Amino acid sequence: MKDEAEDMAGRLAGFILKQVPYYRMAEGGQEKLRRELEPDPSYADYLESSRILKEYECLVRDLEGSSVLTSGGVTTYRDTEELADNSGAYGENELTDGAVQGQNQGKGQEDLIQTAGGQNQAGSRISGGRPAGDALLNKGTVSASGIKYVSEQLADYDFLMKHFYTVHPTTTAGRDMMSAGTFLSENFALTQGNDKPQILIYHTHSQEEFTDFHEGNKEATIVGVGNYLTELLQQKGYNVIHDTSVYDLRDGKLDRSKAYTYALEGVTAILQKYPSIQVVLDIHRDGVKETTHLVKEINGKPTATIMFFNGTSQTPEGPIEYLKNPYRTDNMAFSFQMKLCADACYPGFTRKIYLKGLRYNQHVRPCSALIEVGAQNNTYEEARNAMEPLAELLDMVVRPEG
Repeated sequence: MKDEAEDMAGRLAGFILKQVPYYRMAEGGQEKLRRELEPDPSYADYLESSRILKEYECLVRDLEGSSVLTSGGVTTYRDTEELADNSGAYGENELTDGAVQGQNQGKGQEDLIQTAGGQNQAGSRISGGRPAGDALLNKGTVSASGIKYVSEQLADYDFLMKHFYTVHPTTTAGRDMMSAGTFLSENFALTQGNDKPQILIYHTHSQEEFTDFHEGNKEATIVGVGNYLTELLQQKGYNVIHDTSVYDLRDGKLDRSKAYTYALEGVTAILQKYPSIQVVLDIHRDGVKETTHLVKEINGKPTATIMFFNGTSQTPEGPIEYLKNPYRTDNMAFSFQMKLCADACYPGFTRKIYLKGLRYNQHVRPCSALIEVGAQNNTYEEARNAMEPLAELLDMVVRPEG
């Protein structure tokens, strides 16, 4: 019966994906995809995809026998990260784990996650060897007392995908793309001194607000969060530019249909003016179900959790030729290194890295990252507090050597 249910779930999931406009267009070939899609995701297609996935989510879950825990009205899904769709990248939505179940599952082997206290997170045996990314962890000023991984674990594709990634149906993440060894071999230490701009922070969706935003608290937006991150990085000695330009309003109305196109124009102009910039951060706020609260206590403060987001520039059919990204591996390595450091220093602070099929302007620099900070039901204080550990993670990865 289990095999029959899994087979039925697979067929149903395939049927559902064929109804999603983006995926359906991908099946029509690259030329059709090029004609029908803007470089920026289509908001109308997104809404239709959202409706279809929402309509069928319960059927997929029932067939797969997903284990659901409910406590205090909050629902948590075991083994796969709840896929609250990324409002920062393509509008607010409520996707479920059903549509991508299986892409992020491990082989059921023992989890070999090592912690500083000598106990491993999953209660399995502990693997020997030095922690992966040891050089990065040693650069930090924060004690790496959380989850550590060893190279043998991360070399296992299934282990890597299970613990680090969520893959959206619009893309794939094969073994040829996912190499922890390659990601860790990248060196992102800044080579430009701080006499010139080094880091650019901007917001493709500057109008994203937090739950306590009102006329008397207009700072409670993603731009306010960016202001605090800028301040923290400047205190660490970095030369930072914070671009507060509005890319998602047109004629006074919210319009995200071409926000990435407008943002690319603005960011390109800044990079042309300041070619010394090596790090480009697009800071967003996610959108999740109201029953999901993305918060973790860190350093005694209620702190919104964050999520690194990578565009892969490819569909399940292959590369999107008109959205090439020569820095895709660098981008993914940048996110991976920060996630690795986060697990070691601030366990539970970061969600799994989210992979989706388009580019999201991450081709402008090797050190480009899209970062989701909390969601619409986080308070501004929670989101602001998240900038403190994020600044530490960035410092660990890009701090100049010597």
